[in-house]
Amino acid sequence: MIARDRSSRAAARNNAEWCDTLCRTHGIEGRFDPDVWVAPRRTPRYNPDAVTLDPAAVAGSILERIDASPGCSIKDSFAALDMGPYGFQIVREAEWIYREPTSSRVSGPSGMRWIAVETADELLAWAAAWDVDGAPAGLFRPALLRDPSVMVLGGYVEGSIVAGAIANRSGRELAGLSNVFAKDEDLDRAWRGTLDYLDSALPGSAIVGYASGADLAVALRLGFQSVGALRIWLKEP
Repeated sequence: MIARDRSSRAAARNNAEWCDTLCRTHGIEGRFDPDVWVAPRRTPRYNPDAVTLDPAAVAGSILERIDASPGCSIKDSFAALDMGPYGFQIVREAEWIYREPTSSRVSGPSGMRWIAVETADELLAWAAAWDVDGAPAGLFRPALLRDPSVMVLGGYVEGSIVAGAIANRSGRELAGLSNVFAKDEDLDRAWRGTLDYLDSALPGSAIVGYASGADLAVALRLGFQSVGALRIWLKEP
């Protein structure tokens, strides 16, 4: 059995590291405090302005360290904050997920070739395939490809990206999985292909992330365990 508290804290920290990495490619220097990761100015779309690292984090204290104007978002990693009195609303609820290291593949051949994106042009094609909600151009910048802790993964069929994900490593024994997508909506194949790639590329690593809805159902079928709830709060205009 895994320790839920330890695993949820590890997942939150790993996710905050990913948020910090993405922000730094946009020239935003985040900061890790004991209770929360914070960005001093507004972060790119889809990226929170703060990620709690401790369930004892205090809402008012967090807001003092970030741009709390309308549009601000906070990842409440332990579903422990009440941001309502400060003008925030819950816009997403999800579960942290954790999978123990494994040496076995989760699937056989799928007709899809998985590789790590290496060039700016490949990243541009990956972002176009991922973008289903009209994300701003340039969200994923080439500097990501120079960060040794990050892998942008693409699932190719006949030379075109049809699925993908991003992995970020926290040391040698933990990797975070995010941004899993499937253009054909076959999430099962996308998750299986991603996990097969990571199990080969990062042997002995536990995998963490967060998911909800169909993604959560797939992750649980593929050996993940739910280790805690999280919420994302947004301050509406």
